Amino acid sequence: MENEKDRRAEKFDERANEDFYFAAKDRELIDEMRVEFQKAEAVRREGRILSCPKCAGKLGNTTYMEFVLDRCERCGGIWLDKGELEGIVRRAARGPLGAFLDRCFSKNETGNKNQV
Repeated sequence: MENEKDRRAEKFDERANEDFYFAAKDRELIDEMRVEFQKAEAVRREGRILSCPKCAGKLGNTTYMEFVLDRCERCGGIWLDKGELEGIVRRAARGPLGAFLDRCFSKNETGNKNQV
């Protein structure tokens, strides 16, 4: 009778180890699938960003008032990212005096002040 109890305990331990093993394998597979999904999602987003929402033309970059805007090469539509419209309106509301002060006191690409 004692042998039967030992055998049952051994079978239970083997099943418990199997459960842990397969649970770990499932987690690994899920992690791999999650990484693949994130890569595919990034490619999808990248492809969507490069096409115009209106006509499916290709979007290029254009600069306006130091803001980089997306402009469709096909229909000429301009698409703004979050906060760009507010920034353009704020800068335009400053008027010509604000533009002059920006040119005088802003820094150029090398980090030196612009000289008039």
